Amino acid sequence: MSIALIVVIVVVVLLIAWVALSYNRLVKKATRADSDWANIDTQLRRRADLIPNLVETVKGYASHEEGTLTQVIQARSRAQQAQQGAGDRGERQAAEQEVGQALVNINALTEQYPDLKADQNFRQLQDELSSTEDKIAFSRQRYNDAVRAYESTRRRFPAVILARQFGFDERDYFDEVTEEQRQAPEVNF
Repeated sequence: MSIALIVVIVVVVLLIAWVALSYNRLVKKATRADSDWANIDTQLRRRADLIPNLVETVKGYASHEEGTLTQVIQARSRAQQAQQGAGDRGERQAAEQEVGQALVNINALTEQYPDLKADQNFRQLQDELSSTEDKIAFSRQRYNDAVRAYESTRRRFPAVILARQFGFDERDYFDEVTEEQRQAPEVNF
């Protein structure tokens, strides 16, 4: 066997090993991001499941606040449609932001209705929602960390070549802050 043939075989084996290792690294990071997205999805579903009970409890004390209650129900409905649809994560994120804003409006009602604030069922639902929001924030952070690691690996040369060849597409971060919320409020004196 000639030395040239041995060198070619070694180079081919090393190239195959590099491709396999790079591919497996990308798969591992993509799987982690998918898993962390599933955790966010679980918590968002939990929040959506709590909303009807919260709305019914609020109706008992503030039935004339129909606009706010309708807003919450409609936001939840849009979030569920985005969840079930084939839309992208950006659509889902926008729908979930709307749900979050609607829940802020419900919380504002508690200041106007002290009896509602004192209701045991309402307090329990608020505690569960608060806990769920904390879990969403934690899951969102983990997901964004996983996406950051995936994107960092995917964009590096020469892995970027493999990523394109094997369909490892770009992932979006899950950010609950909208552009309007990022803008500093205008203050006039």
